[in-house]
Amino acid sequence: MPVTPALDFLKSPPADVPGVVVLFGDEAFLRRHASIALAKVVLGDEEDPYGRTNYDGKNARLPAILEDLATRSMFGGTRRLVMVSDADELVAEHRADWESYVAKPKKSGVLALCVKTWPSNTKLYKAVAASGLAIDCKTPTGAAIPRWLRDWASHAYSRKLSAAAAELMVDLVGPEMGILDQELAKLAALAGESPIDEKLVEEAVGGWRTKTTWDMLDAAAAGKAGEALKQLDRLLSGGETAVGLLAQMSWSLRKFAAVSRMLREAEAEGRSLPPLRTVLTAVGIKPFVLDKADAQFRQLGRTRASKLYRWLLETDMDLKGDSQLPPRVILERLIVRMAQLPASRTRPEAKPAVR
Repeated sequence: MPVTPALDFLKSPPADVPGVVVLFGDEAFLRRHASIALAKVVLGDEEDPYGRTNYDGKNARLPAILEDLATRSMFGGTRRLVMVSDADELVAEHRADWESYVAKPKKSGVLALCVKTWPSNTKLYKAVAASGLAIDCKTPTGAAIPRWLRDWASHAYSRKLSAAAAELMVDLVGPEMGILDQELAKLAALAGESPIDEKLVEEAVGGWRTKTTWDMLDAAAAGKAGEALKQLDRLLSGGETAVGLLAQMSWSLRKFAAVSRMLREAEAEGRSLPPLRTVLTAVGIKPFVLDKADAQFRQLGRTRASKLYRWLLETDMDLKGDSQLPPRVILERLIVRMAQLPASRTRPEAKPAVR
């Protein structure tokens, strides 16, 4: 059975599932809601409280899990659901045992393994693909996020969300689905029976966190590393995650990198450099943040902007496991890199075309 995207699974849950299900990916919101939908498929809308067992994979023992899978529900349910969260290490330690189980799963239970990574070059992956179900819970990319947001507004909150408003929400918040859901709940309450439009999103989404993130980028672009690090501390202390903050920062910084590339290409081809605001608009900067983006790019300058793609990629990979450094330190390193002014400059560039 091919891999099933979590959004497809949530939109149209199957009538039944095989004896082994793997939920993989880094998006906690998708894993949580796919788990809820899976439980309804296996146990019905009115779940048997004794029909489901949850295990923490970091502390669970394989024999106990297998025993549960072989035990029928006390109150007549046809199958039990055994859910193992954070199962990466448990899968790695007992890979051969899992392969044997997938080959002959118990009819009395459904095993659900929740893992962050699911390499396609393993025997276990191929065994689950042949007879089980794998649900892809990685964060969607591109237009899939605004499209999901509109569907979720209708499904979860009975509200109509315009396409422009959905895109603006992703621009402001980033692709973190859990945070987008929280903002959507707030917007649904504010909108009453009215559709959620761009104006309401502009007024209500982000709050102090969005402002503080902009202030942090302002300070870093201006070479004020100490001030930027204070803003970072404020955001992390306020409950933001390093991954979520990187997503919010990346929205602006990737666009600045694209602006730098377009300006370099124009110079290389001998064309006149277009006005900065024209280029900012061309890469997707919204009108309501155009003034702020203009000022930030001028402060950052083309020299540093041209390095942003590489810096962002390194930061993303390090947060996902390539580095042993704490997430806070990884973000601090990115901010310090942005704040380092070239040796030939003592103050921010006045115009983007000089470098």
